[in-house]
Amino acid sequence: MDPAGLKRGEGSSVIKSKKIEELDNSSVKLTISVKKDFIQKQYDELVAEYCKTVRIDGFRKGKVPANVLLRKFGDTLLGDTTERVIRSSLDKVFEKVEQKPISTSTPELDTKKDLELGKDYTYSVTFDTYPKIELPEYKGQSLEELQVKVSDEDMDRELKALQEQNSIVIDKKDTTVLTGDIVNVDYAELDEKDEEIAASKREGFVFEVGSGYHLYKIDNELVGMKTGEEKIVAKDFGEDFEFKELAGRSVKLKVKLNAVKEKQLPEINDELAQDISDKYENLEDLKKDILEKLEKYTKQKIREHNISQILEKITDQATIALPKSMVESELQDQWRLFVSRLGGEEKPVLQQLETEGRSKEQILDEWRAGAEKKLKLQLVVNEMVKQEGIELEENDIEERIQKEADAQNISFEEAKETMNRNNYLEFLKHDLKNEKLYDILLDGGPRKKGKKVKFLDLVQGNY
Repeated sequence: MDPAGLKRGEGSSVIKSKKIEELDNSSVKLTISVKKDFIQKQYDELVAEYCKTVRIDGFRKGKVPANVLLRKFGDTLLGDTTERVIRSSLDKVFEKVEQKPISTSTPELDTKKDLELGKDYTYSVTFDTYPKIELPEYKGQSLEELQVKVSDEDMDRELKALQEQNSIVIDKKDTTVLTGDIVNVDYAELDEKDEEIAASKREGFVFEVGSGYHLYKIDNELVGMKTGEEKIVAKDFGEDFEFKELAGRSVKLKVKLNAVKEKQLPEINDELAQDISDKYENLEDLKKDILEKLEKYTKQKIREHNISQILEKITDQATIALPKSMVESELQDQWRLFVSRLGGEEKPVLQQLETEGRSKEQILDEWRAGAEKKLKLQLVVNEMVKQEGIELEENDIEERIQKEADAQNISFEEAKETMNRNNYLEFLKHDLKNEKLYDILLDGGPRKKGKKVKFLDLVQGNY
């Protein structure tokens, strides 16, 4: 017997009727009535299997009379038959109907009456389906293109960054912390009893004071401390703080300064350029290369902004009834990432939220609008790729793999093997299809000159 419990051509002898009722949020209710003859057949086959395999005292294996079996396992046999009938009939119906459960949805079974031999059996399942997506006219959308020019100031900043990267870190004689020093610190959040919260504890964390490269942004609080000193730091974070886990919170941190080092910077000259790479003969060669990279980056960022404008317009005008299970699955993914960033254990995170008068449910509700917007955007893009019939050629994939290989200075074969091993190849294909779609969306639409933006603001998204 096949997994559905049905032989070829047997479907007409199984299903008496089926009805699909569309509900809200892309959910459907599927009602199926199964013929009594098929139910009897499933029951008889199950009884035969039991007779062959069940052991009952006083009878040899395979020799248990059916009437004895029915007295002892009657309810179990009916329960198992019900399960077989539902599974078999569902599989058969799903072969024919368009609406099928999506991966995030677990069908809910509704059986108003128990299965009875000699009678047809009717039951219902409710589940979420892939939503219907109604798109507006998406080609030829207008956009305003940002005006960005790389300046001398941008060049100086890049050179100073290279100067920093090629600096030497040495022990500091005066261990008083100043902005620009490299520090090694231990820290942990404190609860209401001033006890350390284990999930937040870090030891030997190294960063440059003034860089802001720290979850709690304690740069200013470290200035003036000396090696071996400990202090309690109080921090208030606004509702718009960049890290969700701290937004709107007030925290106390216990901080210990373990070590302080300082940097020695090289001069920005021909020698620095030659130290950075053999391909540079002098500083002018380095500057030319920097300018080419900055201009290439600028074009890419402007393209991304153009795409974002168009996609936002299309998504706002599209009609999509998001399935609840799809939204809940996205929120749970975000929650797992949230917990992971706070140490990976959910219990202490929930305890910390409780001390702040908040709950997991409140956090998820705050994220819901963003999750829905993200899902709608993904669905809109997928639908446009489908409508445009976008497919990839083998050389499309090979060119991208080669590009990745060149960037990592490895062979084509090594890059492809790494992608296969990390299941990145499918993501790559999806990304390539989207890029082909974006080319279509950007082609032919009216463009206006947008506002002038500094390169640094473009990088930081301040526009």
